Amino acid sequence: MPTGSRPPLILGSSSPYRQQQLRTLGLPFSVAKPGIDETPQPNEAPAETALRLARAKAESLATAHPNSLIIGCDQVLEFKQQPMGKPGNHAQAMLQLQTLRGQESCFHSALCLLDTRTQPAQARSVNSKTYVKFRCLDDASLAAYLHLDQPYDCAGSAKIECRGITLLEYCRADDPSALIGLPLISLCQLLIEAGYPLHPLALPQSHPA
Repeated sequence: MPTGSRPPLILGSSSPYRQQQLRTLGLPFSVAKPGIDETPQPNEAPAETALRLARAKAESLATAHPNSLIIGCDQVLEFKQQPMGKPGNHAQAMLQLQTLRGQESCFHSALCLLDTRTQPAQARSVNSKTYVKFRCLDDASLAAYLHLDQPYDCAGSAKIECRGITLLEYCRADDPSALIGLPLISLCQLLIEAGYPLHPLALPQSHPA
């Protein structure tokens, strides 16, 4: 690939939070919604589920986006070696937060970069782990939070990019962006390995007023 050229970058996610994360890099990209079955397989470890689904999401878009770099991502919450999914409603969200309070859990934020410029397409994958401990909040505080954020589509019932951050006692990770859903440090490394120019001089520059 000639120096300075960029293939189309496709974010395979309908999440507005991941889209906002990717915008912070100042790179041009398009959004495509993958269509796959996200059901975990029997006896599949949470980290394996996240990695498999991240790759499956990217691969589901390969035919529609040739000669591109496709970003697939998935996040699975692991608690006591078991996955904890999206609650879907208030009652299940309350049960999840009651289970997690005072406990440590791990968010597996998996990322796959699929290069469809090659045949067969080349995939690079990574899993960023984030360890969090939930504060010991009473039921009234948990219910008040749920009514504010309504995080019923978030694993662990905590919308970390909003008020959910107040539920945490600590957050430990090598990539602080991973907890929201798109590990940007890992993504930059995968893009560099794929020959995508990320040198600061190649990025849009801001100028002092």
